Amino acid sequence: MASSPSRRSILTLYKNLIRESEKFPNYNFRAYALRKVRDSFRTNQKLTDKKERITQYNLGVDNLDVIRRQIIVGNLYKSEKLVIENLRKN
Repeated sequence: MASSPSRRSILTLYKNLIRESEKFPNYNFRAYALRKVRDSFRTNQKLTDKKERITQYNLGVDNLDVIRRQIIVGNLYKSEKLVIENLRKN
């Protein structure tokens, strides 16, 4: 059986998920991905069961791959920025 992921590897995964989520060109997808990552890590913060920790870690790694693929697709089909995005820059 695989060993439980270390605290360092979990934090690295979290940072990578946040960084990649910020790259979404679409505001709505970006906000959803950031919220989902933060909520998932907050929910699973207190996990003590080794199997469940491994399962959630592997799910996070899979989600990182999905986010990276979706960013590529999003960059292929860019749209105009929303009004709210233009307001935040000023």
